[in-house]
Amino acid sequence: MANKRENYELLVKQAESLLEGETDLVANMSNLVSLVFHELPKLNGTTYYRLKNGELILGPFQGRPACMHIPIGKGVCGTVAKTQKSEIVQNVHDFPGHIACDSASKSEIVVPVFKDGQFWGVLDLDSPEYGTFDEVDEEYLSKIAPLIFN
Repeated sequence: MANKRENYELLVKQAESLLEGETDLVANMSNLVSLVFHELPKLNGTTYYRLKNGELILGPFQGRPACMHIPIGKGVCGTVAKTQKSEIVQNVHDFPGHIACDSASKSEIVVPVFKDGQFWGVLDLDSPEYGTFDEVDEEYLSKIAPLIFN
């Protein structure tokens, strides 16, 4: 567990350094998803979804093609948008209403993203392996996801 935490501590520093001084939101989202996708193991997708017009809309991503529109309350991302609480799913096939944007995905973590205290969207990570994510991932991804606004 310590090694995973150490890797995340380094990832947080890399993200802060990468985004320092940049104010363009799309540039920050794009670079952050690329960094996370290439630095964390066992990923086949890293995606920002933004809340817009009452649904989640695809933002910058890395990996396999992603769903473009997700209704609030549907699938893992839509559930997080509704509850505004993270979801760690060890087996996506066991999640009621799971939306299979990529049939290769087997586990998933979605963390809510807030801007100025308001729900803004989600950061979604998918893995082609079961049981990839845990509370350490949730802790650090919740810190990393909103760095796009700095």
